[in-house]
Amino acid sequence: MPMKINKILKLLLSWFVQGLLFIAPLFITAYAIYISFIYVDGWLNQYIRDYFHFNIPGLGLITIILMITMVGFLGRTIIFRPMMAYLDKAAARVPFIKIIYTSIKDLLSAFVGQKRKFTEPVLVKVNQGSDLEKLGFLTQRDLSSLGIGRERVAVYLPHSYNFSGNLFIVAAENVRPIDAPAAEVMKFIVSAGVVGIEN
Repeated sequence: MPMKINKILKLLLSWFVQGLLFIAPLFITAYAIYISFIYVDGWLNQYIRDYFHFNIPGLGLITIILMITMVGFLGRTIIFRPMMAYLDKAAARVPFIKIIYTSIKDLLSAFVGQKRKFTEPVLVKVNQGSDLEKLGFLTQRDLSSLGIGRERVAVYLPHSYNFSGNLFIVAAENVRPIDAPAAEVMKFIVSAGVVGIEN
């Protein structure tokens, strides 16, 4: 009986940690933007009220968007690259922060970075004996680092109405490209087919 309880507790703990790893990056990002907005909006509006005697609603939000864009611009310049590399290394040294930071960075770069991964929409045959196919994205052709032969590829299959999905290793012959923009296919999958694909 104690062994069973111990097993259940371990399972619950693993689920909790998994949930935390999923929620933490989103929460931390949203919270950081919210706090920045409150601080900047309050400070700017106070300054404008004191000197110009009027209010500009949403000025904090516009300022935060401009600041994030400016950081993105500066991050790509030669002067700021060493600083960004240093911050990457510093984040990689702290165990819990490393997981969250690299997860957010990799996920964002997969969607909007220069090394975008979700650019090849494909149809995947689910079972050899059936005509059932799923929409997904080809993310890796070479899986030799995992000891998997070249006849298999990595395909990400997003869930409908949810920003999560499954990664499947499938035979390359079961994957065929489709002639549609990647963004439209993602929208089509996430909306469970409610939003049509526009070419």
